[in-house]
Amino acid sequence: MKVEKNVVVSIAYQVRTEDGVLVDEAPVNQPLEYLQGHNNLVIGLENALEGKSVGDKFEVRVKPEEGYGEYNENMVQRVPKDVFMGVDELVVGMRFIADTDIGPLPVVITEVGENDVVVDGNHMLAGQELLFTVEVVATREATLEEIAHGHIHQEGGCCSHDSDEEGHGCGCGHHHHHHHEEHEHDGCCGNHGCGDPIPNSV
Repeated sequence: MKVEKNVVVSIAYQVRTEDGVLVDEAPVNQPLEYLQGHNNLVIGLENALEGKSVGDKFEVRVKPEEGYGEYNENMVQRVPKDVFMGVDELVVGMRFIADTDIGPLPVVITEVGENDVVVDGNHMLAGQELLFTVEVVATREATLEEIAHGHIHQEGGCCSHDSDEEGHGCGCGHHHHHHHEEHEHDGCCGNHGCGDPIPNSV
C-alpha cells in the first residue's frame, strides 16, 4: 500500500538543523504513526512521503515555509510577571501555553526582568531549513472514524507534529491557569493569559 491520503503511515526518522544538530528522531522500533493528507506533519515532509512505499528510505530538505514557518518578530512580546500568578519562579527556557485570540499557543520565556518577562511564540525551529532522513516502516488503511477526525486513534492519544506544536509527542503539563486582561497585543498572549507550564521538548 502506497502512502496517500487517508492511509495511516508509520515512519522512522531523524531531523537535523542546517548545522547538523539532531533535534528529533523516532527509531524503527518506535516509529511515528500518522494519518497522511490531514496536515499531521509539516507540509514539506508530508508532501515528500506521498507515493512512497514500505521500505523506502529517503532524505528531504524542508524550507521554513514548508516546515515551521519563518521567524516572526511580532510573536515576541514583553508581558508583566503577574500574568504567571501561581508560579514560584520564572526562568529562561520555561514553556507555557498562552491563551490567545487564535487559541492556545506554546510560548517560551527568553528573558526575565524585574517586573516583566519576554516570551517567544515562534516554534523553536521557525526560520530554519531542516533535513529529514526517513524510512517508511508500515502502512495500513485508516478507519472511517480516523478519517472523519483527521488523525489516528491509539491508546494514550494521538501523536503528531502539531499535537503539542513542539514535536511529535503529546505534551502534558501541570494545569496552572494564569489570566490577565490588561495586555492589548494580539500576538503571543493576546488579551488572555499564559498558563499550563509544559515540558521542554522538540
